[in-house]
Amino acid sequence: MSQDLSAAARDHLWMHFTRLSAYTGEQAGEVPVIVRGSGPYIYDQHGKRYLDGLSGLFVVQTGHGRTELAEAAAKQAAELAYFPVWSYAHPTAVELAERLAALAPGDLNRVFFTTGGSEAVESAWKLARNYFKLTGKPMKTKAISRAVAYHGTTMGALSITGLPLLKQQYEPLVPSTMRVPNTNYYRRPDESMSEEQFGVWAADRIAEAIEFEGPDTVACVYLEPVQNAGGCFPPPPGYFQRVREICDRYDVLLVSDEVICAFGRLGEYFGSQRYGYTPDIITCAKGLTSGYVPLGAMIASERLVEPFLTGSASFAHGITFGGHPVASAVALTNLDIFEREDLNGHVRAQTGLFRSYLERLLDLPIVGDVRGDGYFFGIELVKDKATKATFDDAESDRLLRGFLSQALFDAGLYCRADDRGDPVVQLAPPLICEEPHFAEIEQILRAVLSEAWTRI
Repeated sequence: MSQDLSAAARDHLWMHFTRLSAYTGEQAGEVPVIVRGSGPYIYDQHGKRYLDGLSGLFVVQTGHGRTELAEAAAKQAAELAYFPVWSYAHPTAVELAERLAALAPGDLNRVFFTTGGSEAVESAWKLARNYFKLTGKPMKTKAISRAVAYHGTTMGALSITGLPLLKQQYEPLVPSTMRVPNTNYYRRPDESMSEEQFGVWAADRIAEAIEFEGPDTVACVYLEPVQNAGGCFPPPPGYFQRVREICDRYDVLLVSDEVICAFGRLGEYFGSQRYGYTPDIITCAKGLTSGYVPLGAMIASERLVEPFLTGSASFAHGITFGGHPVASAVALTNLDIFEREDLNGHVRAQTGLFRSYLERLLDLPIVGDVRGDGYFFGIELVKDKATKATFDDAESDRLLRGFLSQALFDAGLYCRADDRGDPVVQLAPPLICEEPHFAEIEQILRAVLSEAWTRI
């Protein structure tokens, strides 16, 4: 049966972001089929166990196999399986919207549900444009984001994304987006910069971009609390406070893209709370339901809804499955688990220990930097630690796809070996993980990265 599943996957399942050639031809590998999960572990079709070092895809915050979440879905499906929130409401969407509004920072009280992160990002750009048109500033349409930042795959979200190789086969994309530097302190332009100085420099590039484009044309800035693509770039101290000042000065909306960073990944319900800033919009998804069903949201401040509260104005945007009754019920139960088990507190208490295990790997010649926050870390790989020399494209391809990804998986660790930017290994385990899991991650990484160095 397991062989049948793998063969059927090869022949019929179009896997996302996958080189399908890896599973075709005489030398093709078997498609891994994950059939079960329990706590922080997953199991393949052969019964082999792997530590889920990426929470599926930065998603399974509360761990696998939570029957409580499955039962919440079944109970709601039996009562009301589906109804849209297009001019109507249903109890679980109402309750979840109220609960998210209470958890979100500042006056972010209006919750627009989607089914995922890309849709939330897309919704935020549409809202920003619509808002400025209704408030007499119709030229404010442009979006700013950071280099190497990933914001989604829909055409608007992809346009905001700062990864050229992901975009070029779909061009032309939505116009009026531009990039500013990210917060990769390891690759800062001036080695003499302190973290605070680097933060000021990076934030000021946003003001510079707004001035260059014209403040009357820029609608919004998209920033992740910790940038994912490129390998977990945390913000320097004071960075977001300065960005907030810049956005206020130019009347530009600050969109905090927290599709990954919300719901405990950084030890708070929202990453903006971790770094002490209040955005105008939060986009979120993934951990909202711990991945048990798809659900996302755009959470907006009260001032952004005001133009829609009178007259004939309507935000002419909607998603069939946004605010799905079953997904909303699962999200509510997921938040109950967060509260009951204090998962945010657990992450805050354990993040230093998790970091310390990963930093042990800095004694390896291939490990240049360890960075991140909460349960969200990246390990940058280098050819030369002294010069920070990185791998060229061909070397990176051989290292990551030719060896590391498969070797880590074979060794029992599911994580991400990525080269969107410089080569990195990313770790984002379920929030229930503790020291034995950190030790297991470090041991596997040490063995595989040591072997990788011998192959360079």
